[in-house]
This record gives sequence, structure tokens and C-alpha cells, in this order.
Amino acid sequence: MGCWKYWPKIEEIAHKLENYGIDEIYDLDAVDLDEITSLLDEIEVIAHDDTIDFDSAKHILDDEKMNEALKLIRKFYLYIGARLETENAREIIDSDDPKATLDTFHFYERYHGLLTNESKLAHWHEDKTFVFVGSGPLPLTLILFREKFGCKCIGIEIQEDVAELSREVIRKLGVDDGIEIIVGDETSLKDIDFDILMVTAFAEPKERVFSNVWEIVDEKTPVLVRTYSGMRAILYAPLTDTILRGFHKEVMLLPIGNSNNTSVLLRKVI
Repeated sequence: MGCWKYWPKIEEIAHKLENYGIDEIYDLDAVDLDEITSLLDEIEVIAHDDTIDFDSAKHILDDEKMNEALKLIRKFYLYIGARLETENAREIIDSDDPKATLDTFHFYERYHGLLTNESKLAHWHEDKTFVFVGSGPLPLTLILFREKFGCKCIGIEIQEDVAELSREVIRKLGVDDGIEIIVGDETSLKDIDFDILMVTAFAEPKERVFSNVWEIVDEKTPVLVRTYSGMRAILYAPLTDTILRGFHKEVMLLPIGNSNNTSVLLRKVI
């Protein structure tokens, strides 16, 4: 049956999301976090089924009947990720043991899998400056790379309130001496000297973001991106060759364990 065995389950999950009022996203704010996290777990059982090869996954993910269900699931995934980060960030700020509170973040262990992959994609050390476009309310990527490699880390966050929340987090954790958060979009890169660049998987609109990045970086700068492949693409639309035109995919590393992101190293080509 392959990936088609999940069709009824995907429809069931999409129906639940409709009942939650996913199209009116703020209705979900009233739903208990444990309840919607359990729904995320149901979705990830499908996403993490490694018995489904890429070709089989493509058949179901490209199916027109799947389109509406995918829209709901991907919207939910974006929402739950932001909510989990925001709630953990606020808990850290209020915590007497902020590091222990950070360790309770739902995706904490998965970030170590990401770090393992992404540490292979560039030369990291304390003399490097790493910039992350779209660092979010809980800048865990920056925190972990600073902790492991001692590099200077800069997060670019477009929403001022989110940027301020993340600044409070790094101050509370005592890592604000090596991590800076600035407000802006990808065009802010023009004003920064950096050695390694990463673009969040959720950067939108992708065509504009990568077009601007292409204009700013040189051919030697490693550009790291996170995307979704195989059945994990149920969670979020993958980066396409059209979006990444002007870049060469130099290395692609598939997720480790229950991580969701495929890590890709890009280089600008002329």
C-alpha cells in the first residue's frame, strides 16, 4: 500500500484541523498546548515513516486531492512551531533555571541532529561570524552554534516584538555577549560582515528572499538552508529548483533520527 495507507489518516487530521478553526489561526490559541502537540505527534508518525521512499512520497504529496489537506497541515505545523518556541522563550525568561527550561523545549534534541549535519557543511570556529535569517523567538540554532564553536552569531528577525523576546532569552541564558539579534529582513545582510549564512526553512516569500540573498553573497560564502524532503514534506513545502535558481546545491544531508529538516549547502553561481 505504501504511502497511500496514510490517506485516510491525513484526511482525518485535516478534518480535526478544520474543526479547530485552523483557517482562523487564532482560534488555536485557546486550545490546550498538550492537545495540539499530540496532533503534531500524529502528523509526524506519517512524516517520519522511512519505509516510504521519495518517489512514493511524491505521488501522494503531488496528488490534487491531497492539496487542501496539505495546506491545513502545513499551516498548522507553522503555527505549532511558533507557539512552542514562544512559550518556551517566555518560560525561560521567568525561570530560576533557564538552561534546564531550554532543555525542555519540544524539539531540543532534534536540534542536536541538525547541528551534527550542519556542522559538516561549513568550517566553523571562533573567528567566524554566522548569520541566521529568520531566527525567531527562541534562537536555539544561534545558541547551540555559539556554545559548540564559539563563533559570533547574529540573528535577523523581521518582527520587532519577536526580536525583543529572543534578546530577553539570550540575556537570561547569559549568552548575549556572543549573540546579537537585529530587526530586519534578508536585505539587512548588506550591512553585516559575515562568513557563513543560514536561511530559515520558513523564510517567505521565498523567491524574493533567495533573489536578494543571491545579490548580496559572493560565490565563496557558504549558504545553508533547511528544507523538507520525502514524506517529511507533508509538514512544509520543500524548496524548489526555481526558488533556488542561481545557486548550486553542493551538499544535501538527510535528517538524523526524528529531525524534520534536510540540510543543504548552497553556493552562488554566476
